[in-house]
Amino acid sequence: MSSRKRLLPLVSALGAVALALVVTGCAPTVTATSAPDANDPACADVTVRLPDTVAGKPQRDTDAQATGAWGTPAAVLLHCGVAVPGPTTDTCVSLNGIDWIADDSDKPNYRYTTYGRTPAVEVFVNSDADTGGVSGTTALIDLGPAVSTIPATKACTGPEDVLGGVGSDNGDPTATPVNPAEPSTKPSAEPTTEPSNPTPTP
Repeated sequence: MSSRKRLLPLVSALGAVALALVVTGCAPTVTATSAPDANDPACADVTVRLPDTVAGKPQRDTDAQATGAWGTPAAVLLHCGVAVPGPTTDTCVSLNGIDWIADDSDKPNYRYTTYGRTPAVEVFVNSDADTGGVSGTTALIDLGPAVSTIPATKACTGPEDVLGGVGSDNGDPTATPVNPAEPSTKPSAEPTTEPSNPTPTP
């Protein structure tokens, strides 16, 4: 009996260490706000396919429907079900078949919103490496497989597509004639290192 009593403090100490490791290893839940159309079934399809890591940052729990967060502090935030953007002259970035409208008004924090997909998906990216930020390009590529479950009905077009009435001459083998009445966004170089490769509208 005395040997059992001597073991108890050791066992208790190991249990305390294990508990401490569990507590310190868990990042707090990210507080978020659901987008107006977060309950759209298409957003559920996106949410269940969100990757465990984005741009090397681990996924974290959020407290709102159809949202996602990665990194501590969060470097990437996703909301599905935001307002679908209309025609705009803002920068359009095309990555792996997904068109994103880029907003750099709060750089180094960037906001990317899908164009031509309903419901729309919005992604906020902190690109400041000094504060744990990541590459916007990498983040969008990693999120692409989940976001692509929402079918595209429109695509970004360039001025040459609308005025010329033909597909762009950027070497895209899928370029086809464009309807001049189709809403368009203006492609241009991303203010940082984000690539721009606009896709013509069939």
